[in-house]
Amino acid sequence: LARLMSNTCVCATLKVEIYPVEVYLCLHSNMDTVITARFSHSLQEVMCREFSVQQGAECRLWMKSSDTSCERLRNVHVSVLDACLTSGMTVIMEMRNADGTWPSSKPQIMRCSVEDQEYRGQPGVCGLSNLGNTCFMNSALQCLSNTPPLTEYFLRSAYLEELNFTNPLGMKGEIAEAFADVIKQMWSGRHHSVVPRIFKTKVGHFASQFLGYQQHDSQELLSFLLDGLHEDLNRVKNKEYIELRDAGGRPDQEVAEEAWRNHLRRNDSVIVDTFHGLFKSTLVCPECHKVSVTFDPFCYLSVPLPVSKDRVMEVFFVSLDPKEKPFQYRLLVPKAGKVSDLCSALAQLIDIPMVVTDVFNHRFYKIYQADEALSCILDRDDIFVYELSRGVGGGEEVNQDEEVVLGLYLRERSHYRDYGSGSSSYGTSLFGHPLLLSVPRTLCTQEGLYPLLLQRLEWVTQTHSHTHTHTHTDTFTHTQRDTHTHTEKHTYTHAPQPYVAIDWDPDMKKTYYNENEAEKYTKHSSMDESQQQMSVQLQECIQLFTTTETLEEDNPWYCPVCKLHQLATKKLDLWGLPEVLIIHLKRFSYNKFSREKLDSLVHFPLRDLDFSDCLLRKKLTNGEPPSRYDLIAVSNHYGGLRDGHYTSYSRNKDNGQWYYYDDSKVTFATEDQIVTNAAYLLFYHRQDKIRHPAAPSPAASHAPSPDITSCSSQEAEQGGAACVTMETD
Repeated sequence: LARLMSNTCVCATLKVEIYPVEVYLCLHSNMDTVITARFSHSLQEVMCREFSVQQGAECRLWMKSSDTSCERLRNVHVSVLDACLTSGMTVIMEMRNADGTWPSSKPQIMRCSVEDQEYRGQPGVCGLSNLGNTCFMNSALQCLSNTPPLTEYFLRSAYLEELNFTNPLGMKGEIAEAFADVIKQMWSGRHHSVVPRIFKTKVGHFASQFLGYQQHDSQELLSFLLDGLHEDLNRVKNKEYIELRDAGGRPDQEVAEEAWRNHLRRNDSVIVDTFHGLFKSTLVCPECHKVSVTFDPFCYLSVPLPVSKDRVMEVFFVSLDPKEKPFQYRLLVPKAGKVSDLCSALAQLIDIPMVVTDVFNHRFYKIYQADEALSCILDRDDIFVYELSRGVGGGEEVNQDEEVVLGLYLRERSHYRDYGSGSSSYGTSLFGHPLLLSVPRTLCTQEGLYPLLLQRLEWVTQTHSHTHTHTHTDTFTHTQRDTHTHTEKHTYTHAPQPYVAIDWDPDMKKTYYNENEAEKYTKHSSMDESQQQMSVQLQECIQLFTTTETLEEDNPWYCPVCKLHQLATKKLDLWGLPEVLIIHLKRFSYNKFSREKLDSLVHFPLRDLDFSDCLLRKKLTNGEPPSRYDLIAVSNHYGGLRDGHYTSYSRNKDNGQWYYYDDSKVTFATEDQIVTNAAYLLFYHRQDKIRHPAAPSPAASHAPSPDITSCSSQEAEQGGAACVTMETD
């Protein structure tokens, strides 16, 4: 003992326990039977032996610190001393249920009826309940669930031996355990659908951007999850510092092997084994032509889509003819163009003077200048183009400098005066579409404007002669600003833009204003022309990924020779590919001209995706894998930039059948349904690693109803609480 204690003083690592700790052991399923034990080595080994737990059964331990609460002991391999157990404490062991749940947790299953509690279905064919805008998470989880090497790793509980509780970059194993719980429930074959609430909570805890119930991007969630799983399962406990070296003219093979060895010295997990590849990065300085070559690992490929230089815009054209309804046109304009380009496109169909406006809430939200960028106009904006005359009144030519462009608003007057605000005037509210017209300055009086405005509204009134009489006496008013319009300077900007307003008495409006007629418009033949959807082959997107590009101004490269930040040229080349290749189609485009979602149809193969022409390393050494892949899963996004819905297609590893996952609803899918313009994330499995399905594919004649799940989250939340409250779960 003296020698041991002496050694302890020297190395400061050896501990000697003279009095073993006495603790109480019990099973969660039978807390009345308690065993007293005195020991200082691994808790789980002793408890499995004492309670005759079947070898391979998955267990977890809880330290009971009071009569009603327990604390989870995550590292089950630590000794009693390291677990900070003291004499008199109770350790509870629970074993995972056959359906993937834990006895101490609330059921996370979707139960439709008592009969469904005995449901036995195809493992993995299981929906995920939408907890509130969590379709992005469900889509990513379904794709990962149908990635065979990852799922099988968790199903055989291999992760238990590799949980890394000390990694400062990890999440103390909690993300890995939460993911394992979801996977084991989905692949138990005993649930129509599960509610991933604990998993969602864990994700939000470690990544605050996913807190709450806002819509997010499935690729962003996937990126976080792969990184979190890697760090939670990293076999490297102590990461050494490694100084990165430039190629310095060395052969690519030598530099690549060195880079991969260095990567594995700090990163070694099932995620690296399954998803990590290697690409070559080449930077060239535009000044001194210094060439820098590095080899960098990647977890997925984000490939660009060819972007069209043109844009389709729909506008409403309002003619000066008072009897003509507005026309709707579909125009092809340059994305980086100006408002003048839109006018030029429309002028090819109708060659007249015009002004472009944005109408919102019955008023002019903006009147555009000809040199303004079209990127200011969003697809959802209501764009009205108004014809402007060169001469008004008697058909005489009038100099443009002698004209005033007026906005015309329609307002409905209330029945009662607004005395509460200190004013005796009537309250008004806008209705209908505003109008824009050019008027000679000499006619900018009440007497001059009145007949022009009535004529302009002829197409929306029911009886023109009666409208003229009653509107003149009962409905036309003008504000002080309206009275002085003849002194306003002619302008196209929305801010000193002059306007007049016609206030309608409610009874007169009901009698003479035809609201249905006012909303009608005529579709021009350009609206019937089918717009060809841009389509592209996946191989073209991959080629774009490897195309040389110049760095942007906000992301320069520091040249070690020039000692300056330079806008170098950069080229990426594929060197080594992983077992499972994730391809992210960059559908969301953000640049200085526009922000949009690209709905191009990308044709991607379901089988035999061949990278032999894309790999920089043409000759493979003995034992290296081939470069052909088969599709196993797709994450889909429907909608635009600000909203949308995520679903997924996945191929079940056991029976080879494709399924369509839409949150808690699961349906059968056929191969001809999978390639759509909604495809966002593609999961490919290398052919040499794909095994033949173990179970037969369900025959169409014997298959159950495709609508596999249909039940509510509220029903899923019901269930009895455990008698002991278990910490975070």
